[in-house]
Amino acid sequence: MKRALFSSAVLLLSVFAASAGETEPRLSNVPDWAKSATWYQIFPERFRNADAANDPTREDLEIPFLPGENWQITPWTRDFYVRDEWEKDIGGDFYENGVFHRRFGGDIQGVIDKLDYLKDLGVTAIKFNPVFYGRSVHKYDGNTFHHIDPNFGPDPAGDFEIIRNGGETADPATWKWTAADKLFLELIKKAHERGIKVVIDGVFNHTGRDFFAFRDIRMKGGQSEYGDWYYIESFDNPATRRNELRYKGWAGFFTLPEFRNTEDGSDLHPGPKKYIFDSTKRWMDPDGDGDPSDGIDGWRLDVSEEVPDKFWRDWNGYVFTLNPNAITVAEVWNNASEYLKRTGFSATMNYFAFSVPVKAYLIDNSIKPSAFGKMLDERRVQLPVPTQLAMWNLTDSHDTPRLAQMVVNRNRTGQYINAEKYDYDEATTVSARDNDKYELREPNAEERAIQRLITLFQVTYVGAPMFYYGVEAGIWGGDDPDCRKPMPWPDLQMEPEKTDPRGRPRPEDDANFDTELHAFYREAVALHAANPAFKSSEFAVLAADDEKNVFAYSRGDGSDLRVVALNRSNEAQTIQFASPAGEVFFDTNGGEVAKASRNGDKVELTLPPLTGVVLK
Repeated sequence: MKRALFSSAVLLLSVFAASAGETEPRLSNVPDWAKSATWYQIFPERFRNADAANDPTREDLEIPFLPGENWQITPWTRDFYVRDEWEKDIGGDFYENGVFHRRFGGDIQGVIDKLDYLKDLGVTAIKFNPVFYGRSVHKYDGNTFHHIDPNFGPDPAGDFEIIRNGGETADPATWKWTAADKLFLELIKKAHERGIKVVIDGVFNHTGRDFFAFRDIRMKGGQSEYGDWYYIESFDNPATRRNELRYKGWAGFFTLPEFRNTEDGSDLHPGPKKYIFDSTKRWMDPDGDGDPSDGIDGWRLDVSEEVPDKFWRDWNGYVFTLNPNAITVAEVWNNASEYLKRTGFSATMNYFAFSVPVKAYLIDNSIKPSAFGKMLDERRVQLPVPTQLAMWNLTDSHDTPRLAQMVVNRNRTGQYINAEKYDYDEATTVSARDNDKYELREPNAEERAIQRLITLFQVTYVGAPMFYYGVEAGIWGGDDPDCRKPMPWPDLQMEPEKTDPRGRPRPEDDANFDTELHAFYREAVALHAANPAFKSSEFAVLAADDEKNVFAYSRGDGSDLRVVALNRSNEAQTIQFASPAGEVFFDTNGGEVAKASRNGDKVELTLPPLTGVVLK
């Protein structure tokens, strides 16, 4: 075993030599395409079920024995909060166990079928939640990093046979291409044909229990050649009836065994490190010819801060060697400026410098415009300009409540709570799961106006706007699992949502595809695409009127200069500020139009309540 590890270490040293000692990210780590991208995050299981023949079975679940034999696929169009009999049999309320064993059957073919929809929306890059084989609905419990989940492809039975009995090991020479793998490669090809980049989620801190190396440990105990890949506290003794296998699981979850680091903690163990590098190459250059055009365009890395920095420096260097135009994005919720310098990532999900200020001002209305502008500037300028342009400016994700539900449950106290959090730690602020005062309903007209105001800022601020699937279709819901509802496509008739998960009285809401909201998002994305100013790094606050609750800023310069003004007040407001731009050409208000006039070198602008405009 020690000899094998020594050989792996020698190989790794040769692979990583080019990036060794590199602690500052190179500007080339931020590809030009990422500086003007419009992102769309897809949770595959809930996006589109195009192939009912590949739907998961009870045996495919994370804990198969928990649901009874009456378990079945959950109907896509049903009221989300109605429970099946098998869910009730498990016991507890809506949020206890049952809902997390639901499967709706979304698959890769469903995404392929909707690529033209995404193209029409203006999407230029897709970020997938994990697509690798995993038993959970979220698939952050990867059982392989080199195979797409069989239930996402056309031949689950054949794919499972390859994964479980195909003789594959850590050696990429033993790896085969499954039907799901091939379909995913076809998706990449079709996306690229439409000018859409593809990025996938990587979870390199831990695996699932069926991961080939951990499965080998379960079968062979201390005799497994992978025994030191994980933090094993004790191996099973086959001479006893009791299973003595004990190990460290991520965040204490037994379903997520955690990879071991090197003895000094500075790097990931050489075994899993080499496997991750080999898997990385497989998806970035599938045919191995040195041309990455048939591969993915980058990675989003989950819980990246729990993996040693040296691993990331080496891995990022390797990624950019495979494809200099790739992007790597880390999941970091706090200030990431120093972290990016240490690790070499292109960017992060921009919770700290975008989402937090947006929630404080535009959602909760609990800080003044002047404080909003100051927060934006102080946090943005800590990052290099290329990184600023590539940061994912998101309002919601699979880890937060839906944007629409945040607005419904916005803080109305006027006090800024938990300043450094977006998805608040207090459970009472994010879900009805732990708070019977948390509202679950369709937003009203005022709340949709706030959502449009936020979206205008999202597509006109410095960075790359990122939309969570279905935000444009009107989906609402609290934190997980409510934020992972099936996509309400126009060709589907969704049942009215009238059931409350806590048995409270609630209105009957239309959960169908919102064509009016979709049209607005389509126009907003087109606004971002058509104006170079919104893809520049130039940003200046022109007005921050705390009394009137109006915020205005310029983007770009010269002939490309654009001005955006946001009225967060519930009343019409008139403001003046110096600006060469004075013609309104985009407006979030579907009714009364904002009015602009010149007064010397100043623009006088009258904004209806909760309205944003763009001037040229």
